[in-house]
Amino acid sequence: MKQNDLLEVVPPIIAPGSSAMIRILELPPGDPGIGPHRHSGPVFGYMLEGEMLFELEGEAPYPVKAGEAFWEPGGDVIHYTIANFLDDRTTRLVVVAMMTPGVPMLTMVSDEELAAKASKRIPAPKR
Repeated sequence: MKQNDLLEVVPPIIAPGSSAMIRILELPPGDPGIGPHRHSGPVFGYMLEGEMLFELEGEAPYPVKAGEAFWEPGGDVIHYTIANFLDDRTTRLVVVAMMTPGVPMLTMVSDEELAAKASKRIPAPKR
């Protein structure tokens, strides 16, 4: 057996009764992805192929490439974008999301909240 550790983090507390969901996402070439949102619990991901722009509240946006892992804490943290950084290829990734009981896995962020938290958003790098 060969082992390659990709990511080790200490996630926030996971609420009792939470469930986990595993999903494969495919982003067509140049897909801007979903708009600003948040997740009810932590999300862990692994890039199968391609490259995406990953942008969380309070952090500089960065590309995640095939073979790399990423995570986000969920809760009140805004996930601004998960966009295909490539114009000529599909990007595929696996995500594992922890879902807090009674809270949707994904909630879109209002324009009012985006405006109120604008100072916490770091500009994305140019392509």
